[in-house]
Amino acid sequence: MQSVSNGCVQNGAPSCSNGATENGHGDADTGSTLNQSNQEIVRLIGQYLKNEGLLKTCESLMSESGCRLDHPAAAKFRQHVMDGDWSKKLITICKNYVPSWEMKFLLLEQKYLEYLEDSRVLDALHVLRNELTPLQHNTVRVHQLSSYMMCSSTEELHERTNWEGKGLKSRTALMNKLQSYLPPSVMLPPQRLNELLSQALELQALRCSHHNTSQAVTLDNSSLLVDHCCPKSSFPMHTVQVLIDHCDQVWFCQFSPDGTKLATGSKDTNVIIWDVNPDTSTLSLRKILEGHNYGAAYISWSPDSMHLIACGPEESPEVWLWNIDTEKFLKVSQSPEDALTCCAWNKDGTRFVVGGIRGHFYQCDLEGNVLDSWEGVRVNGLWCRKDGKTVLASDTHHRLRGYIFEEVAEQQILQEDHPIMSFTVDKNDRLALLNVATQGVHLWDLNDKCLIRRYQGVTQGHFTIHSTFGGANQDFIASGSEDNQVYIWHIRNEQPIATLQGHTRTVNCVAWNPVYPHILVSVSDDYTIRVWGPKDEMPKPTVSSSNGESSNSGTWNDMVS
Repeated sequence: MQSVSNGCVQNGAPSCSNGATENGHGDADTGSTLNQSNQEIVRLIGQYLKNEGLLKTCESLMSESGCRLDHPAAAKFRQHVMDGDWSKKLITICKNYVPSWEMKFLLLEQKYLEYLEDSRVLDALHVLRNELTPLQHNTVRVHQLSSYMMCSSTEELHERTNWEGKGLKSRTALMNKLQSYLPPSVMLPPQRLNELLSQALELQALRCSHHNTSQAVTLDNSSLLVDHCCPKSSFPMHTVQVLIDHCDQVWFCQFSPDGTKLATGSKDTNVIIWDVNPDTSTLSLRKILEGHNYGAAYISWSPDSMHLIACGPEESPEVWLWNIDTEKFLKVSQSPEDALTCCAWNKDGTRFVVGGIRGHFYQCDLEGNVLDSWEGVRVNGLWCRKDGKTVLASDTHHRLRGYIFEEVAEQQILQEDHPIMSFTVDKNDRLALLNVATQGVHLWDLNDKCLIRRYQGVTQGHFTIHSTFGGANQDFIASGSEDNQVYIWHIRNEQPIATLQGHTRTVNCVAWNPVYPHILVSVSDDYTIRVWGPKDEMPKPTVSSSNGESSNSGTWNDMVS
């Protein structure tokens, strides 16, 4: 057997020596009986050992198992590349075993650049004219390579080519590219065992029903000894705080885009702004915005988290626009006959749209001036898309349509069989979450215009209930319900992973913090705001109000079913 340094331990296809047959079955003398799967496992382990510098261990493994890590020709090929031997012998090996113009081009490209680095300009020119150009492959790259002839120094060459220079790093990178063209029976793909383990960890994270972190599950931060599983205790399923500052039904809640504030709207005509404490998953009163005569049934934050729009219920002609810091407010109303019940900000933050079920649909500026209007569209939900032009609107015909005011253009997006009570769109502007009367929560793909899932469990009649995307990567969905509970689903599964109990009347709206995924808020007809967080942040059972008073809660029914 050759030594490891001479070619990867007598490298070959998945065959066995020491009496083992090509199929991996050994004879009685060696006792080696390896089927194809076991041979591949041995090769993967051997490659890992070799990459970690455990060459003698690798050689011993290959010897005892009777397997070869790579094909002998592949070992010679690798040795030529790592030694920078760009002779015809290398090209011949490449041509004989895997005839590939791409591989030949990559080899000649490295050869050309190394000649330039060594100031062997004539040799480099010869490679360019007589070897690379005749391949008639990737002519754009050939022209780019020719421009490097004008580099006046090695530093300029490295900078312009973004190339490591002649040596171990660039040749290893080249070898990794070349291996992608070789079948695994000839040479294993680079770092194959690490790649398989990383895929396994990624799959475990995908299957984890409570994985609520933006941190990727990798070999560096995870154990291979046990399956990945996020503890339920770290998921926002436990009541951290109950706020009773509203004195009537709480209809809506929404976090600011920067995650530092929460706005809640109520039938009591007040909009309350709360500061978010991400360390304790709690809220504290910031200010109360008064003045909306009909109550705040819908709220929308500007992209910079500085302005707030509030709309009323069905008969409300008023839209209020506040600057959160200065408390400057603007009343947007064209006519007492208007019914403006929903709103949305354009993604540039300089415009917003408002609409209602009587056919009023306006686009306005920050001064409340109507820039455009669309006649005859009975709107009950709005969303501005990322393109800065298209406004999505749900209407009384159970449709979701796209409107472009500047072009006076519209298009059909989706059609439901029952009234769309509310909808929201994910941060990627791809998925729409609909609360549909008597049907529950539906997930649609806006690009493919198809229904993806119908989530189970929630009670949705003809009340307006608002659901939300949430979690670190918006992998979860939460919705209120007419059965007084909050339902949470993993976006890929139709059955709920949690049912949060505690409210005593219909839960009208839920909001998941877009920056701090361990914070979830729900509001209800029972006049309360509930903050849900991890179990370790649960305080003693108390009910809080803005004046700092607290009292023991007589019925603290927050068990997770």
